[in-house]
Amino acid sequence: MTFSSIAFVGAETEVAKAALDRLTNRYPHVPPEEADLIVALGGDGFMLETLHRFIARRVPIYGMNRGSVGFLMNSFREHGLIERLSRAQTVTLHPLRMIARTGSGEVVEALAMNEVSLLRETRQAAKLRIRVDGKIRLEELICDGILLSTPAGSTAYNLSAHGPIIPLGAGITALTPISPFRPRRWRGALLPHTATVLFEIQEAAKRPVSAVADYTEVRDVVEVLVREDRSCDLTLLFDPEHNLEERIIAEQFLQ
Repeated sequence: MTFSSIAFVGAETEVAKAALDRLTNRYPHVPPEEADLIVALGGDGFMLETLHRFIARRVPIYGMNRGSVGFLMNSFREHGLIERLSRAQTVTLHPLRMIARTGSGEVVEALAMNEVSLLRETRQAAKLRIRVDGKIRLEELICDGILLSTPAGSTAYNLSAHGPIIPLGAGITALTPISPFRPRRWRGALLPHTATVLFEIQEAAKRPVSAVADYTEVRDVVEVLVREDRSCDLTLLFDPEHNLEERIIAEQFLQ
């Protein structure tokens, strides 16, 4: 990886602030708006925020874990950073684009690096119809919710909902129900990354549903369209020994 200037950004936690102070005192840096490489200090949630923040600049981002799980982060070490950045490997991700329409007619668009999820808002289960590329694939799903996950996000909420872990190069997304009641045995589907998925909320007034793209929430939706946005390229950097593809494979063998 070649670069001429770096910037540091950090989460608001004490441990991330301390790391930010040490690194900015040790290495030359510029403001994030001027850098051609950004080092993010925090956890996976902060990495998502950083990706969203700088998506228009298409600048590569190297994360160092100052959070909890840190699946998208490299290990934190204060020394040898320039050498680590120089030999880092790149991973290119494409987000999901959500287009949600509410009962009042408002249309909201947002990008998701991990997943787009639909969630019931009240005690009553959501009732959904699912179309894939214009064809009805599930006439009625009664559930707490459903999500469409990218490969990079497949080890996050998707895994907690018992969805499959997806290798980055597989070219598929995971459609995973959350606590399905009917059809009781439906456990989801794997879809080509080119698929366009339309969720139509049934009985929306009685069974209100919210749609969430990473951390952008739209309440009282009546339909939500989701597709991969290939026009957005997101570049993450990883140490060779901390390759994201390897982590995804290894995650599937954890006991």
